[in-house]
Amino acid sequence: IALVRADGNFADVAPLGDSKRLRRGQIAIAIGNPLGFEWTVTTGVVSALGRSMRASTGRLIDDVIQTDVGEVIGVNTAMIHGAQGIAFAVASNTANFVISEIIRFGRVRRAFIGVSADTTNLPRRAALLSQVSSSTAVRLRSVEKNSPADKAGLREGDIIAAIDGRPVTGVDDLVRMLDAERIGHETLCTVVRRSGITQVTVMPLARAS
Repeated sequence: IALVRADGNFADVAPLGDSKRLRRGQIAIAIGNPLGFEWTVTTGVVSALGRSMRASTGRLIDDVIQTDVGEVIGVNTAMIHGAQGIAFAVASNTANFVISEIIRFGRVRRAFIGVSADTTNLPRRAALLSQVSSSTAVRLRSVEKNSPADKAGLREGDIIAAIDGRPVTGVDDLVRMLDAERIGHETLCTVVRRSGITQVTVMPLARAS
């Protein structure tokens, strides 16, 4: 997203809609340059809501709107080639959040705790003791020295089953939960260890640019 300041009065401006009010089946109009064809306009329907996908760089794109092709409901983001033209757009509410972050801080902030992790199976007994319904969780592969996770006592091999009572079913969940709202706020991690279940409080920092 490029943030541009424009002075003056503009009558013909498309208002930013509330993407949370979208419903499957609503008509959508997409404007862009798919496959390099500039100034393309097409119509379709909202096929799905609340999807997550990974960009070719591996970055997680959360809360996207799936379309097969009034108000601005999203920003065209990606297309799956060879999949009947299925396209995805970042929801307008997400775009609005990004814009406000750029205005206030000059960048989009994310919370940082200093770990690398992968998704792992969560034993049924551990899930019961952790009071989560998920069969998967996140195993820490490494903990950065002097990071918030290190200072809180998290260590390699720990399994994070929940954050603030919400199940962490995989790495994508962990990334999604470490949003800007958690920066500087105590975050309670439910951790599974060989010795049993423990609660670890971490204070996330803002991720460096």
